[in-house]
Amino acid sequence: MNILAATENPLIPPLGEIIIGLIAFAVVFVVFAKLVAPRFEQVFRARREAIEGGIERAEAMQTEAREALERYRAQLAEARTEAAQIRDQARAEGQQILEELRTQAQEESARIVARGEEQLASARQQVVNELRGQIGALAVDLAGRIVGESLADDARRRGTVDRFLDQLEGMAVGTPDGRGGGVPVSEGNR
Repeated sequence: MNILAATENPLIPPLGEIIIGLIAFAVVFVVFAKLVAPRFEQVFRARREAIEGGIERAEAMQTEAREALERYRAQLAEARTEAAQIRDQARAEGQQILEELRTQAQEESARIVARGEEQLASARQQVVNELRGQIGALAVDLAGRIVGESLADDARRRGTVDRFLDQLEGMAVGTPDGRGGGVPVSEGNR
C-alpha cells in the first residue's frame, strides 16, 4: 500500500469527491440564488429605502425647521416693532398725562390765586369800610372839638354841617372874586 499511496498526489482529491462537491456546490448555489439572494436583495432594498426615506425626512424636517426659524425671526421682529410702538405710545400718553396734569395744576393755581385775590379784595373792602367808620367817628369827634359842639347826635351834626355849608356859601357870594374877609363865627362856634 505504500507504493500505491506514493503514486497518488495528496493534493488532488479523488474524482468522486470532486463530482459530489460540484453537485453540492451547484445545489447550494441554486438554493442561494433562488432563495437567499432575493431575500438579501429585499432586505438591502428595504434598508436603502429606509435610509433614503430617513434622509428625505431629515431634509424635510431640516427645511421645516428653517421655515419655523424664519417664522420665529419674523415674529420676533414683529414683536420688537410692536413693543417699540407700545413703548412710544406709552411715552406719548405719559407726556399727554403730564401735560394734562400740568394744565390742571395751572388752572387750580389760577383758581386759588383768583380766590385769594377775591378774598383779599373783600378783606380790603372790609378794612376800608371799618377805617371809614373809624375815620368818620374821629372826624366827627375832631370837628366837634373844632366847632365847639358835640356832633355825636345826628340831628345836631346835620345842623352843624348845614350851618357850615351856609357860611361857606355866604363867603363865596359876599366877595366878587369869591374871597371873603373871613369865616363868620356863629354863636355855636365860639
